[in-house]
Amino acid sequence: MQLSTKHLLGIRDLTPQDIGLILDTATQFKEVLQRPVKKVPTLRDVTIVNLFYENSTRTRMSFELAERRLSADVLNFAASSSSAAKGETLLDTVNNILSMKVDVVVMRHSASGAPHFLAKHIPAAIVNAGDGINEHPTQALLDAFSIREATGGLEGKKIAILGDIMHSRVALSNIYLLKKMGAEVMVAGPPTLIPKYMQQAFDIQVEYNLQKALEWCDVANVLRIQLERQNQVLFSSLREYNLAYGVKKSMLERLDKKIVVMHPGPINRGVEIDSDAADSSQSIILHQVENGVAVRMAVLYLLAGREN
Repeated sequence: MQLSTKHLLGIRDLTPQDIGLILDTATQFKEVLQRPVKKVPTLRDVTIVNLFYENSTRTRMSFELAERRLSADVLNFAASSSSAAKGETLLDTVNNILSMKVDVVVMRHSASGAPHFLAKHIPAAIVNAGDGINEHPTQALLDAFSIREATGGLEGKKIAILGDIMHSRVALSNIYLLKKMGAEVMVAGPPTLIPKYMQQAFDIQVEYNLQKALEWCDVANVLRIQLERQNQVLFSSLREYNLAYGVKKSMLERLDKKIVVMHPGPINRGVEIDSDAADSSQSIILHQVENGVAVRMAVLYLLAGREN
């Protein structure tokens, strides 16, 4: 089997069959990562460039480790230390890199749609590692993989996405994926951080009371407050936000069931989630990081091996 698309630009472009194939392939690669020798020669002779125009720690390290585990040749590009800082255009930068015979470009950019622009102009396979406030497809895939691992499946599960929905590309990719795979989705947070169109546009539930959202869900995916993307004051203070919308262990203990707690990272401890909840037995946050390598290995393997 192979993916229906040459690129991974967003979850919106994937079929449920594509998603299932990626998750099943990731299961096989996770088994590889448990072995004493964690490296396979699958992408030997494939060259991958990590093109990061925006700061990243987790995603960049996860992709680089996935590439090296597959034995690919890896080039790392940081815009701040490149000719892009001197004014070179995105297309010129990429064409110069492609002249070095690159097969796959993993790209993060602050502008929504930047990977889509590249895909129209260059022959290499493009993997979107996050574009502006649009999508972050591999994060949604690793979240789905982690949910499936923790709960046994996606279909029929109730997933609450909590926090800064308005500025989150993780939220959008998760909503697309979970809906395609038959899960029920709710977004919850302050009214100022949830776009008015969410309920109608995506056919999902909207909740402004955190405790009610926790009582409804099987899985709570807690999002970071993205202060760097907010150009106006959307809540009174971080302390006030934590009091009203911060996930605390005491809230989890009041529930009549055990729910799974997730976070895409980096965590603002004491803001959207307190340490006692983030480090509790219900949290799978570190499992998400581990699963990210296996999922990204699956994506790269399926795209690099696709017959165009």
